[in-house]
Order: sequence, then C-alpha cells, then structure tokens
Amino acid sequence: MYAVVGCSECGSMWLLTDPRQSKTANCPRCGRTHQTKKLRKFLETEDREAARQARAALLAKKHGDSEAFAKTAHISEMESLVEESGIDDAEYLEASGLDADEVASAGEQAMQGQTSSSNRLDVVREALRKEDRPTEEEVVAYAEEHGVPGEAARNVLEKLTRRGEVSESRGRYRLL
Repeated sequence: MYAVVGCSECGSMWLLTDPRQSKTANCPRCGRTHQTKKLRKFLETEDREAARQARAALLAKKHGDSEAFAKTAHISEMESLVEESGIDDAEYLEASGLDADEVASAGEQAMQGQTSSSNRLDVVREALRKEDRPTEEEVVAYAEEHGVPGEAARNVLEKLTRRGEVSESRGRYRLL
C-alpha cells in the first residue's frame, strides 16, 4: 500500500509506504513528525508507480505546470529515457583522448597484479617458515619473488612482530 501524503507545515508531498504500519511519519523537507492517521492522503494505491505518477501530477498542478506535465512521458518512461541518454564510458574516454581498450586492459592488469593484505600476510608467513631464522632482507626478497612489494612486506613483518606472532632477535626473525 502506498499513499501520497502532504505536510500541513510546509506543503511538501511524499510517498508513504504502508501508512497503516507506522503511527508517525516525518516530513522529508521540514522534518515535522505527523501522525499518519491525520496526514492528508491525496491518493492510496497498491501500485508504487501509480503513486509516483500521481505525486508528480499533483506537484505539476501545484506549480501551474499541468499542461506541460500532460505532454511528458510517464515517470517510469522518463527514467529509462534518462538512462539511455548521454554517452557511455567508452565514448567518454575516446572524447577525452584516451583509448578505451587500453584503459580497460590497464585496469585488468592492475587488478591481476594486486595482492590483497591477507595474501601478503600469507606470503610473509610462508617466507618465515621456509627459511631458518631469516633476516628482514631474506623475507623481503622472498615476498618480492611472490608478488608482494618490498615495502609492504616490511610493513607486514613489523605488524606481525608487534602482534607477537613473530619474534626478532639480532636481526633474525622466527614465526611463533
């Protein structure tokens, strides 16, 4: 159930979903709280699109634009027209002087080359398991071979040490 209701304070109209379910409603414009049973209901219907169309017609009439409103498409048709208008991403990129295929390819490569934080953690842990008490440089070298940037590997190693999952003694690390 949908109702087109109006605020007695500011004159705003809005859609209220199932007015029987809630005792109060707030005006979206002025914020006044109304008892739903006392709100002026311009229309009640089961169809949301019909309620939207009725609200649009009431607003057009209120502003003296009934004739112009009558000439326009139904509100749901207008939404699809808006979606169809304009240019798509490829046209926009081409108009900006960029090759859309190259941009798409670069995006795919960037996504494939990214390693998530959890994978970075796993790679650093694996480096600590593989080597017997490796140095920071050995852990970083292993991580870089497995796609983790060196600085990121150092950060992960530092975090693991602070958390107490890794111990460091004389520049050598051990997984606890």
